[in-house]
Amino acid sequence: MDVTQAELEALAAELGVALLQRGWKLATAESCTGGWAAQVATAVAGSSQWFERGFITYSNEAKMEMLGVRAETLEAFGAVSEETAAEMALGALTHSRAQAAFAITGIAGPSGGTPDKPVGTVCFAWARAGAGVVTARRQFPGARQQIRAQSVELALRKMLALMT
Repeated sequence: MDVTQAELEALAAELGVALLQRGWKLATAESCTGGWAAQVATAVAGSSQWFERGFITYSNEAKMEMLGVRAETLEAFGAVSEETAAEMALGALTHSRAQAAFAITGIAGPSGGTPDKPVGTVCFAWARAGAGVVTARRQFPGARQQIRAQSVELALRKMLALMT
């Protein structure tokens, strides 16, 4: 499934409207997408009114240092897990002034997959102030860029759904 940059930006703009209606700001915590979700958000004119910050935490050390992901979580479940994604999203809320956050961590390929977590495995978490965290795991088809684009799309769509 090919998702265009324009489609992602339109989705981000919709999310921005929903955030503005609540007077909220968004923070992102990204691993396999390398800041693409934050880039899409900040491509929207006026996004400084609703986008607070983005964390690109590609290494486990960055996840621990910047977002407070516990070493025990990484050891028990791995970087690509709903448990790690949940701690990333909650850490993004804790280490920002945002009221909404999402996290993306996965294996975009072309290598790095395992039988339990093949290439295309991506874990997500969405957190809102006072509302806890929601997680999901998906298996996306395609090459690296397609997996990453689909990941950004899902993260934005689910955050939007949680805001409305």
